[in-house]
Amino acid sequence: MKKLRLKELESRLQQVDGFEKPKLLLEQHPTRPHIAACLLYTIHNTYDDTEDEMVADLGCGCGALSIGTAMLGAGLCVGFDIDNDALEIFQRNMEESELTNVDMVQCDVILSNKMSKSFDTVIMNLPFGTKNNKGTDLAFLKTALEIARIAVYTLHKPSTRQHIPKKAAEWKIKMDIIAGPFCFTELRYDLPALYNFHKKKSVDIEVT
Repeated sequence: MKKLRLKELESRLQQVDGFEKPKLLLEQHPTRPHIAACLLYTIHNTYDDTEDEMVADLGCGCGALSIGTAMLGAGLCVGFDIDNDALEIFQRNMEESELTNVDMVQCDVILSNKMSKSFDTVIMNLPFGTKNNKGTDLAFLKTALEIARIAVYTLHKPSTRQHIPKKAAEWKIKMDIIAGPFCFTELRYDLPALYNFHKKKSVDIEVT
């Protein structure tokens, strides 16, 4: 498989369709092509945790991270999400990409207890745990740690920067705050006005 440059990966991810009607209860927010490309490129080129590996994408939504991971040569990337509407878009994106090393499963990953150490690597753009979903981010993270054999990569808000390391220490796991060689230490998350309580057209949310 041809080795993709960062800009090539980002360009391809720009063709991936996002949510048509994002659901507030599920905190659905798209993974922007630049952020997805930076995250995946770093995982692949700096940590070598993608190529030929079994990768899980928890809360995969419409599949941007899953498809990007497959483009980088994963043995297989499986996206998991509870929302059928998002997975229908994922299916369409998957068909249009013509990739054979990506798949998806509809389930509530937090309640699943049958996947212990089933994947080498787990990637996530998880719910931020805001509004009425406090603690959801940590529930996703704990599930990911149970599933992964090697590493978990995830995006978090800077407001949890103190809390996440404390949890990592409590769970006795090693944690690093990373950023790709072509990204800022804090990626700026340009989140469009997806829900009716958003007052501005878009807002930048820093993610680590």
